Amino acid sequence: MTYPLIVVPFLLVTVAVTLASFRRPGRRERLIASAWTAAVLFVLTAIFDNIMIAADLFTYPEEHISGIRIGLAPVEDFAYPLCVAFLLPAISALLPERRDAA
Repeated sequence: MTYPLIVVPFLLVTVAVTLASFRRPGRRERLIASAWTAAVLFVLTAIFDNIMIAADLFTYPEEHISGIRIGLAPVEDFAYPLCVAFLLPAISALLPERRDAA
């Protein structure tokens, strides 16, 4: 189970940064936007990963995955786009506001 272990640090960082961003204004709107983005990315990942795996563009060795699949794609393949959907807005919320030089 190599791939699930690789995903763990990404998930931990995403949860930590997202929780840290809760103190910033716009938390509710940011989380709603992240959830919608995650849903779209989940669907796109399901479609395109399954197509690419079915076309034999790449494979996942059984001994390196959790065994849980959505179609042909291992569930751990979905972690990265879902993390991005929450992590990037959280990072953006934590960055200091940029002020114009004018």
